[in-house]
Parts: sequence; C-alpha cells; structure tokens
Amino acid sequence: MKSYVLVEPGNIDCRELSSPVPAPGEVLIDIKAALTCGTDLKTYRRGHPKIPLPSPFGHEFSGTVAAVGDGVCDFSVGDAVMAVHTAPCGQCPDCLEGLENLCATLMETKVLGAFSEQILLPAHIVKQNLYPKPQQLSFEEAAFLEPLACVVYGDMVQPIIPGQSLLIIGAGPIGLLFLLLAKARGAGRVIVAGRRADRLQLARELGADEVIDVQSTDPLARIHELTAGRGVAQVIECTGVPQVWEDSVQMVRKGGRVLLFGGCASGTKVSFDTARLHYDQIRLDGAFHFTPEAVRRARELLVEGVLDVGPLISARRSLGCLEEVLELLLEGKGIKYALCPGGLS
Repeated sequence: MKSYVLVEPGNIDCRELSSPVPAPGEVLIDIKAALTCGTDLKTYRRGHPKIPLPSPFGHEFSGTVAAVGDGVCDFSVGDAVMAVHTAPCGQCPDCLEGLENLCATLMETKVLGAFSEQILLPAHIVKQNLYPKPQQLSFEEAAFLEPLACVVYGDMVQPIIPGQSLLIIGAGPIGLLFLLLAKARGAGRVIVAGRRADRLQLARELGADEVIDVQSTDPLARIHELTAGRGVAQVIECTGVPQVWEDSVQMVRKGGRVLLFGGCASGTKVSFDTARLHYDQIRLDGAFHFTPEAVRRARELLVEGVLDVGPLISARRSLGCLEEVLELLLEGKGIKYALCPGGLS
C-alpha cells in the first residue's frame, strides 16, 4: 500500500509498505476519503510536540473494511465505516473520573496515517470509536467525525445556549463547525470574526448573523457596538493566539462565558484582568480532544443530517496531491481538502 510519511517539516515521502495483518480485535480499513486539518498543516509547517518524526501522516478518514482480526464480530469485509484515531484506556485515574479525553495513554496509542491507502485500527479504537457509515452519508462527510467530535466535546464542556448571543473567533474549519452547531442548537445572534474574506463570506452563507474582518476592523470595538456596549453572552475562541485569548474576556457581558478551544503554542503564558473575572463573574473553560460520548453524538449529527458539512470541503483530490493541497492551504487557499486514495470516481 502507498502511505505518506512526514519525514521532517516540509518534507513528505510516499512509501510503498506491506498491508498490515489485523491482530485479534483489530480492523484494517481501505481509506476512501481523508481530510486535511489545521493540525496537519501546523505539523507539516513546523512539527508537533505529540508527533515524533518521521511519522505516518493524517488522522481524519473514512473507508471500507479490508480485513478483520479474530474476535471482531460487529464488522465484516466490505462494510462502509467511519472512525476516529484515538480511544481512551478506560482504566487510568482520569478515565475512571470521567475525563476520558485526558486519558494517560490517549496520545501514545493514537493512530496516524490517514494519508495512505489503508490504516489499521487497534482493538481499543475498534471497540469504542468505529461505527458503520450509512449509505446516505458520503465518505467525505463521514471523515468529519473526528473534528466534529472535538467541537461537540467543546459544547459538552460549555454548552451553546439557545437564544443567547455568541461570538466565534476564527473562521477556519473548527470555527465554521462551531457555527453550524450553534445554528443547530438555536443560538441567538451569532457573530464570526476572522481574517479571510472568502471564509467570512462562507460564514455568512452558513448562517452567521454578523461577520467581522479583524484585519480591517477592531473586533472589540465592533462587538461593543453590536451589543450596545454590553458584550456577548459567550465567546468561543478557535485561533490559539495568546492575545486573542486575553481579548476574549473583554468581549463577553457580565456573567459571560469564554470557551478557550484553540490551543496555544507550548510554553505560552497569558494574563487576565482579575477584577473582570471576579466582579463580572466571567467563566473560562478549556476543552481538549473528545470522549467516546462526543464521538457518538457527532456521528448522530452527521447521520441525521443535522449539520451540512459539505460546504467546508474546498475540493476533492487524489491522494498523490497531498503536498499540493498542503501548499495551497499554506497560501490561504481553501478550507479542507478531501484526498481520495481510490480515485475521483
């Protein structure tokens, strides 16, 4: 099978590897669609602390079952499936306290290599986070299961409340998924702030009531203008920029909530106005990764057609176009690309 390996930042190697043979409990997947994401792009550009290089590359995918190991009863060869690339151990102290997204072994047992013709899922992922893909859901849409699970988990940590005003900072794939979820949840006025005109236009098309181009407009001043100086009820920060983390607190009303979803660079520190947090009773929450429950809920949203994720796919390309689409994303062209190892039928 062909598999793309990130050798070092900016250097991807296509390798011909033997197809893995599933051990007991494991499932081998023929990948039909793999999506690019912000983590892939950052890793390609500068590496990633959780991904020692060289490493198989990519983690958002869907496909069909190519082979199953002994003891696998719920899936058969040829089944269309959707999955995520991690699952908790269920035994460490964090898992036992319900913090499965913080599982002690989660990152060490993750599976990378979606930019390949096949991917092998270990038994703990098969058991918890592998699902059938219904016919009405395309493989490209099914591959959104992982990023949507992250967004759904953010909503589990700090729920979007129907009727309340909401500011989403960042108009990339995650910010736009939060926008889709906010509209489905019945949020009140939804504002999206971002940098690129094409993404802000798409945000409008997906239901944003207001958009703010932060390159030409002071977002804090604009938020105060739109809310008569009060601020929004909730901010979801999706950029991972420390200054934006700090600014977010100034954009919520008294009693407001801020979800710090975008991850900042390692070693980054931020500071907040303690008087604002204390006397205005501002709530700050962080959210990382997802739990099996978030995966289950995300799948329901996709399968039931509650969210239309299709507009977030900029184009479909063959697997061999991986470096080309990563360079396009680095140039600011597109949102997510679907790479199809089986061709563009």
